[in-house]
Amino acid sequence: MPKIAPLTRSALLSALAVLLAGTAQAQELRNGGKLLLTNGVSTIEGSGGGGLATWSTIAGNATEEGIGASAHGTVIELPDYNWTSYGISVGFFDRVELSYARQNLDTIDIGAALGLGRGYTLNQDVFGAKVRLVGDAVYGDSLMPQIAIGVQHKRSSDDAVVAAVGGASPHGTDFYISATKLFLSNSVLANATVRFTKANQNGLLGFGSATDNDHKPQFEGSLAYQFSRRFVVGGEYRTKPDNLAIAREDDWFDLFAAYALTRNVTVTAAYVDLGSIATADNQRGAFLSLQATF
Repeated sequence: MPKIAPLTRSALLSALAVLLAGTAQAQELRNGGKLLLTNGVSTIEGSGGGGLATWSTIAGNATEEGIGASAHGTVIELPDYNWTSYGISVGFFDRVELSYARQNLDTIDIGAALGLGRGYTLNQDVFGAKVRLVGDAVYGDSLMPQIAIGVQHKRSSDDAVVAAVGGASPHGTDFYISATKLFLSNSVLANATVRFTKANQNGLLGFGSATDNDHKPQFEGSLAYQFSRRFVVGGEYRTKPDNLAIAREDDWFDLFAAYALTRNVTVTAAYVDLGSIATADNQRGAFLSLQATF
């Protein structure tokens, strides 16, 4: 199957600018629907949550009486790599979420050092589903979180690269359970997710290895403070398996700020530390994401 050409950063940002211009004209506030920012933003994997961590929240502005959706585009600038992802998620009656994301990792000069060629881009498709089981992230019992379970099936487009680095398979499936709660009286949001995965670098370098091909529990945590109903700051931490002998894999963390420009458009900026990626250490940089939600 031929590879799909990755969306360039300039094209991605241009498309997002058009989207932003159109949705910014939408009604800023409307009756009904979720409170601003309580549906989270889009993760790099397309599901609702933070930038790096998945939450139990369901995508879209719709409540239990409707169907909502969100679309996102994300750029991460690192010293030795450039990351882009874009995708869409649909929430059904604040109960079920279906999502899709396309991830691209431009290896720039590292690609030449690894024998792939300068600017070689690793690609991956992520298909997700999430179901809210119990609780409400905002309302109800003040101590009872919203709990959801989910699945993400990931398919790398680079079978030969996955085999070369020692990955056992170019595709794999993650399973997770998330608990999220917004403590309104304190303007604090807390999230904890346990993910069962064997993904190498989120799946871009395949799944498992010849010596370690088991799903392992990994933690994703988020803590945020809401300065106003439009502005939130916080941090996230995500642990990751370390399966490949060719290169060390580190945990991820970020410090982020999200601002709701309108009810339908949110911009998120962050400082991210992704550690070591395929022999390149100290991959720290800037994260920028735009989300349109309906």
